[in-house]
Amino acid sequence: MRRNIVRAATPAVTFESGGVTLAGLLHLPAGPGPHPVVLLLQGFPGNERSLDLAQALRSAGYAAVAFHYRGSWGMEGTWSWANVLEDAATVARAVRAEPFAARYRLDPGRLALFGHSAGGFAALMTAAADPSIPAVVSVSAFDFGTVAASLDARTRAAYVEDWDGELLPLRGTSGEALVAEMERAGEAWRLAGLAPRLAGRPVLLIGTSEDAVTPAAVHHRPLVTAYSGALLDHHEWATDHALSDHRQRLIETVRGFLDGHL
Repeated sequence: MRRNIVRAATPAVTFESGGVTLAGLLHLPAGPGPHPVVLLLQGFPGNERSLDLAQALRSAGYAAVAFHYRGSWGMEGTWSWANVLEDAATVARAVRAEPFAARYRLDPGRLALFGHSAGGFAALMTAAADPSIPAVVSVSAFDFGTVAASLDARTRAAYVEDWDGELLPLRGTSGEALVAEMERAGEAWRLAGLAPRLAGRPVLLIGTSEDAVTPAAVHHRPLVTAYSGALLDHHEWATDHALSDHRQRLIETVRGFLDGHL
């Protein structure tokens, strides 16, 4: 008698957030499941999507979901930091909801968030706001609240100029609008302040010391101090913002963390 073989697949998926359809990609492992799932949250403007990690996690039995935020990479709507947070929370709920979880053989009780840069910020913010999320990984997270508190005229102008230079795949925003939004949010977006809401859950923090975008002294080490506890795992590596020469080490570290906690 011939057995039905459930093969690995990479279906295109969509999510609705803020009245906009968001395109995504699901890296689905072989086997009947239900599979634990990792939601990958990319940064600004979304050049590094960590799809190497998605492929490696699939090989290890994890489903991995990547998607584009609204206002980015051809998606309708407007890019903003607040919309990134809303989209992240919406998709985190959607991958655990029926019929999505049942259709793709996912375990809704075993979801981890992984975020890089602004996606690391979004991963920590989303997990802090949703205590049902079991685990979170943040890599080279951008701490908007800390940066907002440190701005002077010179550094503010530098951020406006830098962010203006990243807008090609985005729509409906500007460097000035993004800096102003960060300033308005202020302390509410300081990542160290999330520590009480993340206490008791596994958190993996990875910082990058040769990184001009999120230097570890500003964006990583204060979080290690604030989040210190039995379930915190943290590393600081001498590499750049994209972890260009540490990708295999990143994959192995994230997989080890998930294997132990998800």
